[in-house]
Amino acid sequence: MRTISIATVSFVFCFVACGGDSSAPAQMPPAQTRAEPQTFAEQVTAGQKAYGDNCASCHGASGEGTANGPRVVGLDKGALSLDPPAGAQVRKAQFKTLADVAAFAVKNMPADRPGSLQEWEYWSILAFDLKANGVTLEKKLDLEVAKTIVLHP
Repeated sequence: MRTISIATVSFVFCFVACGGDSSAPAQMPPAQTRAEPQTFAEQVTAGQKAYGDNCASCHGASGEGTANGPRVVGLDKGALSLDPPAGAQVRKAQFKTLADVAAFAVKNMPADRPGSLQEWEYWSILAFDLKANGVTLEKKLDLEVAKTIVLHP
């Protein structure tokens, strides 16, 4: 099983979005008609926009957290802890692997419209977050790959 230091994936949780302005410019096609990324690099590009549109308003432009959403960057400051924070209203499960984070996000985020993104958009946001932490994968990020990224051994 591949282990990546928690410090290198501290930005991963950024995709756990609280929502934002999800309106797309008139020239943009609906999400369901956009092409799904086929490589990790394409996921990173798509994830950058998706994070800005769906995550940054609650988790901050750099994942620093806001009054509306927890910090998702800076493990030394409590981001991506194994156990849910005290008083957590939504998160009840541990984050042992990146797959655990993904499962939580798909079911619960963005907070104002849970599960509203295409599955590939969630994976793209995760890829963007990994890349922002200096992690580059050789293959497209998906559930099987996410299961191998251990956050808390």
